[in-house]
Amino acid sequence: MAITTTKSAYWKGFFDGAPFVAVAAPFAALFGVLGTEAGLNLFEVMMFSVAVIAGAAQFTALQLMQENAPTLIVLISALAVNLRVAMYSAALTPYLGDAPIWKRAVASYLLVDQSYALSHATFDDAPDMTTPQRYAYYFGTCTLVMIAWFSCSFAGAALGTALPANIPLDFALPITFLSMAAPMMRTVPHLIAAATAIVVSLAAVSVPYSLGLIIAGAAGMAAGARAELWFEKRGMT
Repeated sequence: MAITTTKSAYWKGFFDGAPFVAVAAPFAALFGVLGTEAGLNLFEVMMFSVAVIAGAAQFTALQLMQENAPTLIVLISALAVNLRVAMYSAALTPYLGDAPIWKRAVASYLLVDQSYALSHATFDDAPDMTTPQRYAYYFGTCTLVMIAWFSCSFAGAALGTALPANIPLDFALPITFLSMAAPMMRTVPHLIAAATAIVVSLAAVSVPYSLGLIIAGAAGMAAGARAELWFEKRGMT
C-alpha cells in the first residue's frame, strides 16, 4: 500500500501491525493467567498492563515478586529490561520529534517493540514522509496490538487458573522478540552484539534474580558499539 495521505499511512501501519496480534494476544493472556496465579486480582493485573505496556518488564517483575526479591531489585530489573525503550525513543526522535508535545506523549505511552520496529524501518525507507504521515503510520501499527494486549490481559486474568496447564502460551515471548530482532541483524556489529549477548546470558544463567539477562544485554550493547567504531575507523561501514 503506497503512502500518499495521512489516511493511507494509518491504514498501512494498521495492516503492517496486524500480524503481531498473533503473538501479542497469547503473550497478554499468559501474563493475565500468571498474574492471577501469583496472587494479583483482576484490577491489579489490568492496572499493571495499562500502566506499563511492557510485557518483558511485566514478566520480569512478576517473576521476581514470586521469588520474594527485594522491592528495589524488582524495580531496577524491570527498568533495566525496559531501557531498550529509551533507545527506541531516541531512534524515533529524528522522525517524530517536531510534533506537538501531547502527540509525543501519546506516542511515548504506546511505544512498544512492534511499533518501534515497524515504524523505524518504514521511516528509514521512506524519507519523504511528512510528520503527520509518520504519526498516522505509527498509531496505525499500535491499534490492533493495543486492543489485543488489553483485551487478552483481561481475558487471561478473568480465566485465571481455569485454563489447562498444558496450553503452550509461553511460546509468545521468544517468538515476538525473534520476529523483531531477526530482520534487524543487518550489519556485522549487529551480529556481534547478538552473539555476545547470547554467550554472556548462557554464562550468567546462574546469577540470581535473572540479573544475568541485564548483564548480557549490557555486554551485547558494549560489544556492538565497539565493533561499529572499529569498522567505522577502517571505513568498512
